[in-house]
Amino acid sequence: MNLFFMEEKLEKRIQEIKEYRYRDVRGIEEFLVKEGEGEIPNPAVPESFEDFTRQKVGMYWSGWDRYLWLHADVVFPEEWRGRRILGLFDFGNTGGGNNSGFESMLYVNGHPYQGVDQNHQEVFFGEEVLGKEQSLTFRLWSGMEGGGVPAAQEHKIRRADIAWLDEKTDDLYYLADMILQTVKGMAEEQPWKLDLRKALNDAFLKIDWSKPGSDAFYESVHCADDCLNQAVDAMDKKEMVTVDCVGHTHIDMAWLWRLKHTREKASRSFSTVLRLMEMYGEYIFLQTQPQIYEYIKKDFPEIYEEIKKRVKEGRWETDGAMWVEADCNLPSGESLTRQILVGTRFFKEEFDQDTEFLWLPDVFGYSWALPQILKKSGIDVFMTTKISWNEFNRMPHDTFYWTGMDGSKVLTHFVTTPDADANIGPWFYTYNGMLTPYTVKGVWNGYNDKQLTKELLISYGYGDGGGGVNREALEHRRKMDKIPGLPNVKTKTARDYFRTLKENVENTMEYVHTWDGELYLEFHRGTYTSHAYNKKMNRKLEFLYREAEWLTAMAAIAQGNLGKASQEKLTEGWKIILRNQFHDIIPGSAILPVYEDSKVEYAEAAGIAEAVERDACAVLFHPAGDSWTILNNGTWTRTETVPVQETRTGVFKDCRGNVLKTQKASGCTYVEVPEVPPMGGIAIHFEEMPDAEEKESPFIIEGTHIETPFYSVDLNECGQIARLYDKESEREVLAAGERGNVLMMFEDKPCEFDAWNIDIFYQEKAREIEDLVSMEVAEQGALRAVIRMKWTYMDSTIWQDLVLYSNDRRIDFVTKVDYQEQHQLMKASFPVNIRAVEATYDIQYGNVKRPNHWNTSWDMAKFETVAHRFADLSQRDYGVSILNDCKYGHDIKENRMRITLLKSGTNPDYKQDQGIHEFTYSLYPHKGDFVEGETAKEAYSLNQPLKAVEGIGSEESFAFLAFDKDSVELDAVKRSEDGTALVVRFHEYTGSSTKVKLTPGFTYRSFTECDLMERPMGEPSEEKEIVMDVTPYEIKTLLFYVD
Repeated sequence: MNLFFMEEKLEKRIQEIKEYRYRDVRGIEEFLVKEGEGEIPNPAVPESFEDFTRQKVGMYWSGWDRYLWLHADVVFPEEWRGRRILGLFDFGNTGGGNNSGFESMLYVNGHPYQGVDQNHQEVFFGEEVLGKEQSLTFRLWSGMEGGGVPAAQEHKIRRADIAWLDEKTDDLYYLADMILQTVKGMAEEQPWKLDLRKALNDAFLKIDWSKPGSDAFYESVHCADDCLNQAVDAMDKKEMVTVDCVGHTHIDMAWLWRLKHTREKASRSFSTVLRLMEMYGEYIFLQTQPQIYEYIKKDFPEIYEEIKKRVKEGRWETDGAMWVEADCNLPSGESLTRQILVGTRFFKEEFDQDTEFLWLPDVFGYSWALPQILKKSGIDVFMTTKISWNEFNRMPHDTFYWTGMDGSKVLTHFVTTPDADANIGPWFYTYNGMLTPYTVKGVWNGYNDKQLTKELLISYGYGDGGGGVNREALEHRRKMDKIPGLPNVKTKTARDYFRTLKENVENTMEYVHTWDGELYLEFHRGTYTSHAYNKKMNRKLEFLYREAEWLTAMAAIAQGNLGKASQEKLTEGWKIILRNQFHDIIPGSAILPVYEDSKVEYAEAAGIAEAVERDACAVLFHPAGDSWTILNNGTWTRTETVPVQETRTGVFKDCRGNVLKTQKASGCTYVEVPEVPPMGGIAIHFEEMPDAEEKESPFIIEGTHIETPFYSVDLNECGQIARLYDKESEREVLAAGERGNVLMMFEDKPCEFDAWNIDIFYQEKAREIEDLVSMEVAEQGALRAVIRMKWTYMDSTIWQDLVLYSNDRRIDFVTKVDYQEQHQLMKASFPVNIRAVEATYDIQYGNVKRPNHWNTSWDMAKFETVAHRFADLSQRDYGVSILNDCKYGHDIKENRMRITLLKSGTNPDYKQDQGIHEFTYSLYPHKGDFVEGETAKEAYSLNQPLKAVEGIGSEESFAFLAFDKDSVELDAVKRSEDGTALVVRFHEYTGSSTKVKLTPGFTYRSFTECDLMERPMGEPSEEKEIVMDVTPYEIKTLLFYVD
């Protein structure tokens, strides 16, 4: 027991000297105030203030997304020369989590100078301001409510002063504060505790408090500062552990604010960084996300030029790889590649900086494809923090090799900085670190691989609206570096830190662990489903851009000039797609205005690609009467039913004169087109024949019983599948006594993070949608039969077409929902007649197997998982796949397969997913496993059906590219970013080693393999027969130099 309350006394004295750091304080008594305009990130600073009103300091102001100009002309006294001059401004509350409240930008004489917010109330000025009138103009932003129903934010202009800083008092304050925090965190038996506490007490006993603020008072404070520094320096600190600190501000592209607000947040934070760099020569700052830099370049060119100077000095670090810190569950493999391609090219072109690491501290899971993507992008290190938020299981290692599905390995490091709130939990680590004795010790205490390195990394600074690093943090680092009992606390770039870590790991004699599999985040599972429209548009645009790049490249080659391909336009469109893959936009965890903005952006991106496609088709195909070209942008030869915009009666023939099967429908005719070449097309022709008859329907429909060429189907009175019998395999598809396509609603009220989370207890309250309003036969023809059904559920309505085909085993559920529920989770359930202990899920550039049981806590944690185009449950001889055209959430437990369709939380978006949704999911029973059953092909066809384009080309049947193996899938055919070559990228998706023969349908001079960044990996070859060895899940990229 401390009978003399020494620590309590010292804490009180330290806080008392805090305000005495500021001397000769002079108030700015009033401001000229005017309403501001909010749609322009950097509006012109008012030059005339005649229409401003006068307001005294102490005024209250409020608003929701409101902007306010404050202006004052100030003269800094000439007698302050030789002092450190500053302003002190307190205009509002930045808000909990620094993510939703007040922020402002200070303009000095019309130029952006520094951000001012709750964490940055000091603004330092150079001596050039002395003796002359200075124009101080603040652009204040009220902030927003931080999610939920919009609500005005209340603020007060509490303080506006100018002063000069007493540097020794300031030094004493920060040193004493850090020593006291260190002492309080030490056990009584630790040797430095008594010495530090005595030194601190001895120093403060020298302060004369009889007349605070007097010259005598400051003399005593300066003496105390000298005394304390001398005592600490004499303690001869020797520590083996070093904490490397890099300044950072984690700015979400959009979350509880819109994209336009991010542009402003970045300008404020970056200007503050630049001011602090003028004061602290050791300050190093890292900022990722090239998208933010592109915004700054456009909006704030003055700030951008200053940043470029600091980058050249090596003090401002540009790295992190991706265009934005993207979600890694939902974007396709090609999207993740483009994130890095576009991002790294920007850093190189704008700053002449290479990229060495992927920085994703805050994303909600990490695809098993990432290690290979990184290695083939020239990146060897991956860093994250969010994995520490796992609900059930702590990752066993913090520094290890992560092995991807193809066997690629990248060094992976988890930053273990504890949150400043010590009560938040032992696993919760942060990327918005505070520099305090608790955190610099905690980063070491929590680290699991102490045998590998004694040097750890902290990224520190307030994120989002918090403005980044402040002067307090920089002073804390300086002070802690000299205090015994704490690690050495140094500054270092993240790049240099990772280089050192990589060297240590490569040279250690200790065992370095490996994690072979995905890094599944046991949290935020609802982000696979929330805000369905964004997920749908992302999927559609990924496929649209794949097709547009192929068509424009093909058109350019047809004109003899690859440079004519519209890749620049498409790359600008890609930036829109990539931007909206940010880890709080596409996951569905942002406020309503963000999704209003993204809807506009998606339309813009679609317009760009559609225009490029129209231009390309105008080159490739010429009008030819009643003729169409059926385009196949898939990797395989395909036979499918294609809707053609023709309603007259007649016959369709292929280019060989064969009459094709057809079925007339409302507004079109369905045509079965056989053997459409891969990455190519085939012409079909229509002949009007009033007496032509369609072939007899192979479907027999008697009440709720349906016979198709593949199945016997029975529906029950609720519209559910009561029986599904596979005629070819002579077996029941559904488990005995079970029903398929059961639409279900679950109460979805997670304990926290409404839009983000699905909690494991959601299954305790479930209802089936059974109120079938109508069921009718909508189509029954030669090619397909459609059963149309309608259900109601509370305030919602569901319409669904059950589509069965004569030439395809796939069963489609074409669905439209008017969704008016809240806190409800909608799923479709299929209990199937399969015995297996793992399921296969489609992911980027391949697939992953996950257990469908809860044997361990690791298995149980995956009660909701992500898949892209399909999820499959197979035993050796038979399997069932669920396909989809825009859904991602799935849960497969034992033999019950469910796909998650809609989730309707109310925070941050209080209207989340209310309204109309249209989507398709499919059931696909098949022989063998998903490879033998060709599930991937069916899933591709669902997402990218054959397309009819008016006109025909120079050849009525053509293949631009063909492979001799079905085990590879083509990902991209595009003009290279530098315009010199044609890029062809494909991957192996079955997990097999094979030889692949590639046959180009175009003329080329030579080709070479390249990495994902389109950099050649060898000398060009002029071989005309291209045969390549491909290993399981390997991504291959080739450059073709065409004539």
